[in-house]
Amino acid sequence: MTSPQSAVLTETAASRPGAEWWRTAVIYQIYPRSFADSSGDGIGDLRGVTAHLADLEDLGIDAIWLSPFQRSPQKDAGYDVADYCDVDPLFGTLDDFDAMLAEAHARDIRIIVDLVPNHSSDQHEWFQQALAAAPGSRERARYMFRDGRGESGELPPNNWDSVFGGPAWTRVTEADGTPGQWYLHLFDTSQPDFDWTNEEVREEFRRILRFWLDRGVDGFRVDVAHGLIKADGLPDYTPSPEGGSMGGDEANVPYWGQDGVHEVYRDWHVLLAEYDGDRALCAEAWLPTPERTAEWVRPDEMHQAFNFAYLETGWDATALRAVVDRSIAAYSAVGAPSTWVLSNHDVVRHASRLALSAENPQGHGIGPDSPGQPIPEVGLARARAATTVMLALPGSAYLYQGEELGLPEVIDIPGEARQDPTWFRTNGERYGRDGCRVPIPWTSDGAAYGFSPSGESWLPQPAEWATLARDVQTTDADSTLSLYRTLIAERAAYGLGANDLEWVDGLGGADVLAFRTGDLTVVANTGGTDIPLPAGRVVVASGPLGDGTLPGDTAVWLTQD
Repeated sequence: MTSPQSAVLTETAASRPGAEWWRTAVIYQIYPRSFADSSGDGIGDLRGVTAHLADLEDLGIDAIWLSPFQRSPQKDAGYDVADYCDVDPLFGTLDDFDAMLAEAHARDIRIIVDLVPNHSSDQHEWFQQALAAAPGSRERARYMFRDGRGESGELPPNNWDSVFGGPAWTRVTEADGTPGQWYLHLFDTSQPDFDWTNEEVREEFRRILRFWLDRGVDGFRVDVAHGLIKADGLPDYTPSPEGGSMGGDEANVPYWGQDGVHEVYRDWHVLLAEYDGDRALCAEAWLPTPERTAEWVRPDEMHQAFNFAYLETGWDATALRAVVDRSIAAYSAVGAPSTWVLSNHDVVRHASRLALSAENPQGHGIGPDSPGQPIPEVGLARARAATTVMLALPGSAYLYQGEELGLPEVIDIPGEARQDPTWFRTNGERYGRDGCRVPIPWTSDGAAYGFSPSGESWLPQPAEWATLARDVQTTDADSTLSLYRTLIAERAAYGLGANDLEWVDGLGGADVLAFRTGDLTVVANTGGTDIPLPAGRVVVASGPLGDGTLPGDTAVWLTQD
């Protein structure tokens, strides 16, 4: 049998300085409340991040994207921001942030901050002022307040539904106690949408950007980057029941992908260019095609956009080749790199998602009663192979905390322990995102598997975390952690992020995906039948190889040197 990984680790991409670092970077997403808890309250924090920066340096990543840590009532795990220029006490202080940033930079790791411009918390000072003010006031003009329809305004202004379920409008009670206007919230009722036609809103976010840039952050991941501008007149719209809740399946949605958002990001691009160090903007924009998404990364707008078309592609060689071709063509046409991503805090972890049956192909929230339950061994093998393919592609790659440990989706979370607003707003009909947000394991024993010194954990951790903990995997050459370390190091050594890609045919049937990138040939077998292993020295493989064969659900990098 051939070893799954090479034993030699080489120089990491993080140690190679250069302009436009974001074009080829490997970026690691930290969901702070589930990464590492230093205080013992069962919720991860910034000091916990700092304590594990050495582990991330060892992994070889170039940058960290931090999900929201700003002051928030935590109705949506921090994506409901009450103060954009402060740290929530759950996560620490601004001094803790500065210490983390300095330590990360000392290790050549950049920091990307999550920014939530579509909406604020209802506890934000501006929204509280709006509730106290009269219709038509300056305070209400910062948000999407509208009069209702019907004889006495008793009906919402239109028929829009919230992403989290239920109506997207909530009626307020005016100061005199009478039923009043309605406000728009594309997400939870506690997340009122800003009105981005208002110059005061635009100037406030310029101030927020400068606050964090002046502290030294390297960029921003922009939440709901396709949602800031709504269509004139707020027309009724009924989405397809089969469509994605964030709009990725349909065109001409009146609250997603409106042309006016591009003016906002051109303005931000100019602002970031005032700062040294190639500060970057990355869009979370769920759009129907790679070509539409590429509009967000034209030369004078954002620098990156998440490639959700790739994330949503199944473990199928033909489909993967098509989406890679289309992505590279679309982004190259505007001079931008493609990004590649398989997991994040909003989707089922790919170690489970890639093994879901056709009954549940996307797996947008799975629980114990969901159809098409994944087979863990199949999911892990496909996840390792899929990552082996992804990290060989040209452009930038995003990793989600815990995927380097092969963590699956946690399916059996009791209803009483769930936290996601989607679970509550749909009365348990949709499981939501808790399964990918369970705190990660650092040690195979001890309190909360090393996540918290107290043994507390804001979501329950499964018993299998003991076998997947980082300390168990660190010294195991065949572990998923070792695979990731080798992939990232060899990706840097061979300069794969900046290479061109050339498809290779004739190495097998329809289940084989193969391409050349620089000095490497990458081959993935997405089927269930072994194929002949092409000639060459194995640089890294996602799993054990047969005697001259590449088994199903396995990928390999080969070189002729």
